Amino acid sequence: MELEKEIFKDGMPKGYYTQNDNRKYVLDTNHCWSEEVCVAAIVSEVRANIENARKEVIAGLKSPLCYHMAVRQMDVKFLARAAGIAVFRVKRHMRPEIFAKLKSSVLDRYAVALAVTPEELKTVPDSEA
Repeated sequence: MELEKEIFKDGMPKGYYTQNDNRKYVLDTNHCWSEEVCVAAIVSEVRANIENARKEVIAGLKSPLCYHMAVRQMDVKFLARAAGIAVFRVKRHMRPEIFAKLKSSVLDRYAVALAVTPEELKTVPDSEA
């Protein structure tokens, strides 16, 4: 399935715990369709969140930091801890006018935490990825 190839890129079969005839849990490589539907719904929601963040950045409502957080599925607290920056400062840096004035040392900390270059951190894609 295309979705599984996107999410599980290592090529290894996924294992699922199912109950056998004795009602004991065993590891099985077969899966049910309901899991695929759940995974598809989650991926769809994540993509929608990323696209909303991208549109807000392009509209000038949020800084590119918001987009890169959405791509990495991070929240403000997680990014603050990863970058070693106070939560209130990360929230403040979500404003485009504040983000534009950040020192390179702060941008470098965000870039490391988000696994992007400082130049990539300042931009978002022009269209859906």
